[in-house]
Amino acid sequence: MFERLELEAFLTLAEELHFGRTAERLHVTTGRVSQTIKQLERRVGADLFERTNRSVRLTPLGLRLYEDVRPAYEQLRTAMDRAVAAVRRARSTLRVGYVGAAAGQVVHRAADLFARQEPDCLVRARETQVAEALQRLRAGDVDVLVTSLPLAASDITVGPVVFSEARMLAVPSRHPLSGRTAVVMEDLGDIPLLRLAGASPGDWPSDRWPERTPEGRPVRSGPRFETFQEALHLVGSGSGAVIVGAQVTRFYGRPDITYIPFSDAPSVDWAPVWLKSGTTPLVRAFARTAREAADQVHRDSQVTDRRVP
Repeated sequence: MFERLELEAFLTLAEELHFGRTAERLHVTTGRVSQTIKQLERRVGADLFERTNRSVRLTPLGLRLYEDVRPAYEQLRTAMDRAVAAVRRARSTLRVGYVGAAAGQVVHRAADLFARQEPDCLVRARETQVAEALQRLRAGDVDVLVTSLPLAASDITVGPVVFSEARMLAVPSRHPLSGRTAVVMEDLGDIPLLRLAGASPGDWPSDRWPERTPEGRPVRSGPRFETFQEALHLVGSGSGAVIVGAQVTRFYGRPDITYIPFSDAPSVDWAPVWLKSGTTPLVRAFARTAREAADQVHRDSQVTDRRVP
């Protein structure tokens, strides 16, 4: 009999054929996915995947198991969705969006805690892409959004900071900067900086995509991106650099990208945000719970404070 994580890890890895992307979708570490798959293979008594340094693929037995299990899993999900839909008609719903894998871990942990604190409220967590996150909030698709700060939008309330992480620069591994142990903001004058497609200056302050270095040198604009995965592909291909938080080293390691910490830049703070017009007691309560959840997640990761090193 499958355990839940074994089932989800097996089916997701069978689709992605990539441990990193599987971990991202499941909001766990790559090591946890690998450990779970090995545990499942021991129970089965044979390999379900062939792994090399460059690829992952299903074995014939793994493919047969996938074809047998997937339809049953979809039937189970459909049945669960119907049950949840029936419950939602009798309960209030709080829709929570999040940007990135680290925020996803916090939101899903917060949803579990909140279910015990507010049993009559159903939390629906959903990932949003960075380029559309605030649009989703303003369109009413989500009630709360856990995202990085700062924000300059005047129509949005910023809740308590739930965790902080060091600011880093993602550069192509073959770029001269990749050999450095640290960078400074002045180094942004030496490489094009990717820009977020559709970013409004009224929403996002210039510290994410500065136009000039501290000494006044212009920062060249690189290609624009809509999703974080697209940004990583652009960096890996040598198109430019992007400013990120330290969580990327845990969830988005790639051989064609080097992550370098800034020695003179402030940390990246993360917090729940919501529309001022959408403030409710449930929203405020969830914001408090998110901070508690972040503490638990980071304790589980053997981090002694809320700062990601």
